[in-house]
Amino acid sequence: MKVLFLGPACADMIDCMKDFGDDVVQTEDKITGASPVLDDTEFLVSYRYQHILRPDLLDRFPRRVINLHISCLPWNRGRHPNVWSFIEDSPKGVTIHYIDPRVDTGDILAQEEVRFNDTETLRTSYDTLSARIEELFKQSWSDIRSGRMEARPQPPGGSVHKLKDLKTIEHLFVKGWDTPVAGLIGKRSIVATSE
Repeated sequence: MKVLFLGPACADMIDCMKDFGDDVVQTEDKITGASPVLDDTEFLVSYRYQHILRPDLLDRFPRRVINLHISCLPWNRGRHPNVWSFIEDSPKGVTIHYIDPRVDTGDILAQEEVRFNDTETLRTSYDTLSARIEELFKQSWSDIRSGRMEARPQPPGGSVHKLKDLKTIEHLFVKGWDTPVAGLIGKRSIVATSE
């Protein structure tokens, strides 16, 4: 099967797909439904991809476009999910889901909750979540690619954040990405009153 991997190259994940005999092409470029790179493509995998996939592209690949997201959806859809999971003290984890026309709202294929201790930083928690989503993908790829993995709708509720939302909380990052998460947990109420 020809798979288009959208996002920065991730050797372990690409090797996993190749182990199943998949022909993998990787790009970080913005694509549309008319992009030549889609010729003969049968499945799309998005991980840390910085562009929105439009309906004309999604319509070409029903139930064959997935995203790997480092949050426990429906919590923290959109940008910087790891950061917001601490700021809002919401569930933390990783999710593989189908992509639909809205941001991070597609049906869930695989999900795992991840717990952290107070010694974590934004950087170490991001690294942990990245490692967990990559491992979950490798465990799930066989069933996802064959259509054997059942998807379930996301539960109601959750949250969503845009890139610009980070500006409202950057002052809390006292050590940049090495800021301990213990000092961020539940700070959403402080941010909300200052907005």
